Amino acid sequence: MPSKRILICAVQVPFARGGAELLVDGLLEALREHGHQVEVVQIPFAWAPDKRSIVKGCLVWRLLDLERVNEQSVDQVICTKFPSYVVRHPQKVVWLVHQHRQAYDWYGSSYSDFGYRQEDREVRQVIQRIDRRCLGEARRIYTISNNVSHRLAHYNGLRSTPLYPPSRYRQQLRPGPYGDYVLSLGRLDRAKRVDLLLQAMVHVSAPLRCVVAGTGAEGPALERLARQEGLSERVEFAGYVDEPTLVSLYAGARAVFYAPVDEDYGFATVEAFQAQKPVVTTDDAGGVLEFVQHRQSGLVSPPEPAAIAAHLEELAADAALAERLGRAGHERVQDITWERVVRALVR
Repeated sequence: MPSKRILICAVQVPFARGGAELLVDGLLEALREHGHQVEVVQIPFAWAPDKRSIVKGCLVWRLLDLERVNEQSVDQVICTKFPSYVVRHPQKVVWLVHQHRQAYDWYGSSYSDFGYRQEDREVRQVIQRIDRRCLGEARRIYTISNNVSHRLAHYNGLRSTPLYPPSRYRQQLRPGPYGDYVLSLGRLDRAKRVDLLLQAMVHVSAPLRCVVAGTGAEGPALERLARQEGLSERVEFAGYVDEPTLVSLYAGARAVFYAPVDEDYGFATVEAFQAQKPVVTTDDAGGVLEFVQHRQSGLVSPPEPAAIAAHLEELAADAALAERLGRAGHERVQDITWERVVRALVR
């Protein structure tokens, strides 16, 4: 494959890092390893009470000229999440993390600040028109999961190809002993529903601990919940963890809990399977269910604390079950490689 000059178009919410940022980091590294000249073009995206500012953010991307940089042509741009794909380029490829979900599948729900006021409806319609046009002009559209592809087809009538991203820690993750704790790792956001795990732990009588790693706006509320439910001795809030600690936590867990609301993809699932750990999730977790099959690679229940607790009890009592499910999950993610991603995006 001949070397290309490529720009990755990314969006950064200031002071926040999650799966989308890890995806961009991993893609940058993989493209460079394959001999391409690559840089990241990144513009902040921050919430504001005036939703019209979202449209202004789209215009910023549209006004960028990325066809030439320092008098040299740019062969390709790879756009990730809203609104980076608004940028113009004759060789625009989209690897869609997600659209502005508040204006789509979360619209009108408690997870969205878009309601049914006239201003909200008007901005939502503008966003959808922008998406149809700017995504539609891409040479190719990939998404990070079947779940994201289904949303794109449903709301915008656009076809796309799922292309699963590997974890940036793929080479470091390893199996280890099936310990005495269930791990929750990721951004502490309300949509990630870590509160479900804490509520489930109230019903768990087995000697099982819980380790919650990550930071986010919901951190203080989750710590209050743990205190209120008398879980202070059984729940550890580890905060931000570095790479060696992350790898160690996965290696020593009995299982991983990951049950967000209709997730786009979910790196935690793939990472758990790379470490041969089963995943406990819910039947409304979205992209997670593209990997977790009930009693084959994990345990799936309704999003109810008692039901989740029953699965945690089962795994706490049976390390062999945890090992069997975790090994099956490991087989499920072996084909998710950066080689495959680069080959699809750059061709």
